[in-house]
Amino acid sequence: MPALSDLDVPALAAEIQRLDCIPSHARTLLRNFYENHGQLDFTQIRVGKRVEALIGATIPQRQSRILTRSASSDGTLKLLIAMNAGGSVESVLMPAYRPDRAAGCVSSQIGCAMGCDFCASTRNGLDRSLSAGEIIEQFLHLRHEAAALGRRLTSLVFMGMGEPMLNLTNVIAAIKLITGNQTGCLGGRHVTVSTVGIVPGIDALADADLNVHLALSLHAPDDETRARLVPMNRRYPVAKIMAAARRYQDRIGRIVTIEYCMLSGINDTDEHARMLVDRMLDFRAHVNLIPYNPIGFGLTGKIYRRPSRDRVLSFLAILRDAGIISHSRDTRGDDVNAACGQLRLSSLTT
Repeated sequence: MPALSDLDVPALAAEIQRLDCIPSHARTLLRNFYENHGQLDFTQIRVGKRVEALIGATIPQRQSRILTRSASSDGTLKLLIAMNAGGSVESVLMPAYRPDRAAGCVSSQIGCAMGCDFCASTRNGLDRSLSAGEIIEQFLHLRHEAAALGRRLTSLVFMGMGEPMLNLTNVIAAIKLITGNQTGCLGGRHVTVSTVGIVPGIDALADADLNVHLALSLHAPDDETRARLVPMNRRYPVAKIMAAARRYQDRIGRIVTIEYCMLSGINDTDEHARMLVDRMLDFRAHVNLIPYNPIGFGLTGKIYRRPSRDRVLSFLAILRDAGIISHSRDTRGDDVNAACGQLRLSSLTT
């Protein structure tokens, strides 16, 4: 039997009808489930004692549980979430600068097969992709944690463990439920999907017309440097992924974010900045510079370092002088390994 997080209104209505109950209760039940962060509260709705008993006994409300909570000194909260089907993932809650809001970061896979040398998520390889319901439950856990802190989860990024474009069917299904009027959670413009540059996935996400933002993990403006950092570049080189990002922006009308992890002496020179400027000609995207967050040894055995603040500012100045919208991201959550590139499978569950 699928869990409630796996079901949309038509699917839940079919399950209710199979129980010989009135299927029109599905919309009320599903909205109540999301409003209460993944738990039905029958005191808030009227569906009848028989429906309540049958639903409670037949359809699981949870397929995951929080194993650990790791709180950063800056307020970032990392959750290690175990899945009933096996394995665990990390998700992150980040307090916004407004005191009543927060942002969430969810994983799409257990582990990652992309092999990016500076990212911890790929160390154990790929275990499996998550179901739509398992992705949604991360969101619901984060929503509950935000509410406990007096905050409201107002944005969601698919930037955790895994490559979303290689689990796109379930990512799209999860987004449709999170952003649909069935649940009333978020609008599409408050969701961002990140990718290392899986070109068919970028085009398929555009075809889905979800009105979500796209973030492209570029990390280098030239193929020689990028192929050393991101093995998938050998299949989808820089020119092809930038062209796909442009197509996405043209079709969906959402400004694409170019994510650029800065690694000292690797991709942070003025020459790299000027090459990036050339890549951005006539492309009104937003460049997000991310000073490297240490993970120890990369897969190749190399230890990377974060550039100095002056080096980051010099790189940023070249971009801005060329009229490119860009900024440097503040590091958050790195004291509990919750910052960008640090998420990994830190505990195994059975």
